Amino acid sequence: MMKVALALAAGALFATPVAAKPSAADLAAIDQTMHDVYAVISGPAGQKRDFDKMRSLFAPNALLRVITDKGIRGGDLDNYIAKSGPILEKEGFTEHELGRRTEVYGNLATVWSSYDGRTQSGSFHERGINSFQLVKVDGKWLVASILWQEEGTPVVFPLPKDMLTEKK
Repeated sequence: MMKVALALAAGALFATPVAAKPSAADLAAIDQTMHDVYAVISGPAGQKRDFDKMRSLFAPNALLRVITDKGIRGGDLDNYIAKSGPILEKEGFTEHELGRRTEVYGNLATVWSSYDGRTQSGSFHERGINSFQLVKVDGKWLVASILWQEEGTPVVFPLPKDMLTEKK
């Protein structure tokens, strides 16, 4: 009898938890964070970007990295702002979301967000998928990391059809 009780207790300790369906409020807050990230990097040439707002959307030590044919490159948020900020402001750049998949488990969310990004001059255009990892801290969803992969030119990794539903 004691063995059965111990086995049942151990099973309860190691049972796979069932994630609750994310609340409408959590999904709305994640949606707002996603919208704000895209909005802060997008704008016409000569427009200053609100990098203080961008910092408020990211968790401490957040990473922004890209997968290239030579491996992974990138760094933390300040590195991204230092390297990309002047280009975004000088060239004008707009990135908008084409489609999304969101999974939430407790205080963790993973958002697959297909995108279309281009400079105002047309000198640069790319599509791909951003993989956002968000964490809920003090009731607010913050970006912990973004890892992205471009389709490539020529297209090597075409976007899946279900990720091409334009979001406005």
